[in-house]
Amino acid sequence: MIEYRRLEEKDVDTFIEMRIAQLREEGATEDIDLVPHLKDYYARHMADGTFFSWLAVDGDRIIGTSGMSIVEKPPYFGCPSGRIGLLSSMFTDKAYRRMGIARELLSRVVNEARDKGCGTVQITASDMGVLLYTNFGFVKNGNFMQYKL
Repeated sequence: MIEYRRLEEKDVDTFIEMRIAQLREEGATEDIDLVPHLKDYYARHMADGTFFSWLAVDGDRIIGTSGMSIVEKPPYFGCPSGRIGLLSSMFTDKAYRRMGIARELLSRVVNEARDKGCGTVQITASDMGVLLYTNFGFVKNGNFMQYKL
């Protein structure tokens, strides 16, 4: 039986392993040891409430993850609160895919972002995730650009 719960400090090492597995599956180039950077990020942002996650758990095993970072920018017409949820870490163990787990995690993390005052949620979706997000109601925004520093 799959259960859903919030990410806790005791889960962070497993959460990081799954985040790295997700990045590998998406074809990321591993040119640094990302673990210390992720540990630092999650420690700081879980402590101040600007990062939260819902997990899917089968017994004592985490089999699905989600993540939401809250950022704030000047309010605009599409988001008068200026609070934006940046969705990340959507990952389900291969053995558990196509069972509705990702959709349930997405629903929980988006609802919590709404409860925390976010006016919009954004994601850079992998090819695998596009159908999940469009079926949920996300729309593509062709204006997104990035400049690598």
